[in-house]
Amino acid sequence: MHLDIYSDTVCPWCLIGKRRLEKALALRPEPGLTVRWRPFQLNPGMPADGLPRAEYVTLKFGDRGSDIYARVRGVGAEDGIAFAFERIARQPNTRDSHRLIDLAWLEGRQDEVVEALFSAFFLEGLDIGDRAVLAAAAKNAGMDGSAALRYLDSEDGVERIGQEDAAAREAGISGVPFFVLDGAYALSGAQPPEIFHRLFDHGRKKTAEPAAVSQ
Repeated sequence: MHLDIYSDTVCPWCLIGKRRLEKALALRPEPGLTVRWRPFQLNPGMPADGLPRAEYVTLKFGDRGSDIYARVRGVGAEDGIAFAFERIARQPNTRDSHRLIDLAWLEGRQDEVVEALFSAFFLEGLDIGDRAVLAAAAKNAGMDGSAALRYLDSEDGVERIGQEDAAAREAGISGVPFFVLDGAYALSGAQPPEIFHRLFDHGRKKTAEPAAVSQ
């Protein structure tokens, strides 16, 4: 089975969804499951150099920002995530972070890079729109940081990320995390482990069905 995960690197619910998926797989392993992280920008119109965090939160949520993030912080704590929203000074454009995740797929380091990016942004408050920060995250994930920086300084992957993001929206995806199993079964949101188990049950059932034989 293959699982595509559409997410954004500044989406706290995507990190919560990652933890819950990991818990689901720890409780009930799925041998042979492959996972690929796919790009989705929650703020595609974000300036290339981002925005001050306080300005972004006000523009996005008005006076509800504090309450919204307090709720997310509480939910995250239940899954072992110590969100440090107060440390975030700048809301980044996430295109380059998705390019790095795309590069990591080719090197078999996607999960490690995604984890490093979530940690850098949500726990350390780092600007993951900064290519030096991204290169450091790549190095922390076991990649060649200098090579990653050269890649990010080029135009490689820019068009592909844009096309994948657009394709996701055309397919009806409007929020993340969004999970697609074998291109056939979809699951939206940071669901609890038992819901992931049901998703995998559907996938295994489909795989086990005999192929139709033409007469």
